Amino acid sequence: MKGFLLKWLVNIFTLLAVVSIIKGIEIDHWQTAVLAALVLGLVNAFLKPFIILFTLPINVFSLGFFTLVINGLMLFFVSKMVEGFNITGFWSAFWGALLFSIISFILSLIVGSSGKISYYPVYRPKRRYRRVLDKDIIDVSAEPDEGGDK
Repeated sequence: MKGFLLKWLVNIFTLLAVVSIIKGIEIDHWQTAVLAALVLGLVNAFLKPFIILFTLPINVFSLGFFTLVINGLMLFFVSKMVEGFNITGFWSAFWGALLFSIISFILSLIVGSSGKISYYPVYRPKRRYRRVLDKDIIDVSAEPDEGGDK
């Protein structure tokens, strides 16, 4: 439940960012953004897989770029369902969906699927080589030691 609420919060933040960046997408109140983010999440979870399945030949032929059109249509569809969430045209929805996907992907890297916020520290490789001491060297020559066994 915590993961769902955190992902919903990420979608709300992403939707508000998209509204402030893309011209042609407007939201009346913050409550509308909350409802639109919920409806968009539900539409993407339940309706989008069927649409992608039905448009699979076009999607394969376009090497997956038709998914961008589907994302724009889903955002436009949600704007028609939620009152107070307005998109002026398809291209505003297209660019808004593309920006929404990018921002949501970046934020999803930070927020895990379980709802835990994770970070990725700077990678510092371990030292591969250490200083070799004389006691670390094994003599593998075929000659026996002078005082050794024969």
